[in-house]
Parts: sequence; C-alpha cells; structure tokens
Amino acid sequence: MRILVVEDDKDVAGFVVKGLREAGHTVEHADNGRDGLFMAASENFDAIILDRMLPGGIDGLRLLETLRAQDNATPVMFLSALGQVDDRVKGLKAGGDDYLTKPFAFAELLARVEAMSRRGEGEGPTTRLGVGDLEMDLLSRGVKRAGQKIDLQPREFRLLEYLMRHAGQVVTRTMLLEGVWDYHFDPQTNVIDVHISRLRQKIDKPFEAPLLHTVRNAGYMLRVEEP
Repeated sequence: MRILVVEDDKDVAGFVVKGLREAGHTVEHADNGRDGLFMAASENFDAIILDRMLPGGIDGLRLLETLRAQDNATPVMFLSALGQVDDRVKGLKAGGDDYLTKPFAFAELLARVEAMSRRGEGEGPTTRLGVGDLEMDLLSRGVKRAGQKIDLQPREFRLLEYLMRHAGQVVTRTMLLEGVWDYHFDPQTNVIDVHISRLRQKIDKPFEAPLLHTVRNAGYMLRVEEP
C-alpha cells in the first residue's frame, strides 16, 4: 500500500514510517497540517494516518473535513494522544475511519491500517467478523471459537458483535448501553456486568486464552493477548 503519515512528533513519525516500510508499504511523511493536506489532496494514497494536533495552521480535524468536502474517500485513521470518548467521536464524525490513541502497539496500528484499507476497497457489506480464533457469521447468526459452535442468546450475540466490531479498542459502559441496549441514559443496573459474565462463560471459559478483558475504570476490550 501507499500510505501517507501526517505526524509532527519526530520520534512517533520515525517509528511509524520505519515499521510500515519494514512491512512492505510505501510511505510518505508530512510534519504539518498544510503540507499534509496538499499531499493528501494532490496524490493518491491507499490510507492516511493522521495526527489530531498539528502545526501549520491546519489541525487533523480540519484537514480531514477539507478532504471529505472534496469527495476524497481515502481511508483515514487518527493517531492521537486525545483519547477521551468525545475526542474519538469528533474524529469519526469528521470522516475518520478509525481512531487509535497514543501510546500504541505498532502491531495493532499495522493491523488496523490494513483492515481499514480493505474496507475501503468496496468489498461490500461485512458478513463475517473474526478476532483470533473467534468467528461470527452475521448472516447465519452463528458463532464459533476454535471450530467449536457457541450458542448465544440474541442480546449476547448483539453484545459480542459490538465488541468484535470494536476489537482492540476500549468499549465503555456508555457505548454498550447505547450500542447494544439502545439506552441513552444509565439505568443504574448491573445489566452489562451480567451479560459480560455470561459471555465470558461461553467464549472464554472453555478455552485456553481469554479474549474478553476488563480495562479497569474504563470498560472492556476484545483482543488477542500477545505471547
């Protein structure tokens, strides 16, 4: 892939550019918003990695909004130290396809950029989701782990689907209440805890390595633990 990295921190940019090139990608770099916008608008890229806070009079949000206003649909992933839910929402609403907060693991950045680019190729709607050896078929409503069928109740299926679509990201209780239960307020019940516990019993307990992790004081994350 040909990837544009717009990042003003020399250390972060050097780390990302080096890693992407070692993974076989062609990489261009801009260290400010003005140059980044010019390159993104005038050249063809398969993906853009974009910092939120940039010098040059144009920050990441404005850069992306300008691109989208020009009907430029290049997949864009924000890479930012601004990690609050409101910050992520602003990035996605501006037209971002993904949002990764600093500090980050390069392996996750690479996987997300490659997945984002595949989605941008117009492969049609997603019908299958996968995290490690956990698989979900959205058409047949079937779930398997390591080839073993897992029976889920409708709400458990919806909860797992939401977690799988946000794999590698912290999912807050508010996100779950809105995305799975359609609540736009906290009902002050333990409904999430109960369903998370049931889901763990089914997708984790019979298997060697857990996939569903609690992130203290933040929420939950579905991910494969690196050895």
